[in-house]
Amino acid sequence: MSKTATLRKLSGNEANAKATSIKVSPRKLGLVANFIKGMKAADALVQLQFSRKRISGEVRKLLLSAIANAENNHNLDIDRLVVSEVRVGKAMVMKRFHARARGRGARVLKPFSNMEIIVRENEEE
Repeated sequence: MSKTATLRKLSGNEANAKATSIKVSPRKLGLVANFIKGMKAADALVQLQFSRKRISGEVRKLLLSAIANAENNHNLDIDRLVVSEVRVGKAMVMKRFHARARGRGARVLKPFSNMEIIVRENEEE
């Protein structure tokens, strides 16, 4: 009576991790995401650790999760992992208002983002 297993969308040498509702705009998160795309996983972790962007800590945690998924769930070698793909998308937007002069109000948008990191085991080594 259980439901049928869904087919895996990734190939055998890939693993992923997803994060939803990250409290930053997709534009700012995309800057950090494009920075680590194509790097070896170990190099990307070092770059994120010393990055001055506020959101780099959250991205680092997500990358560590993707590496752990690759090692534990798919038996991939963590020394040969490369950040192959990083997807950033919009999530919800909280709408607030800020009191202004003469009884008016200004709209304040507080955006959230979604992110997915895909790591791939490199075959060239």
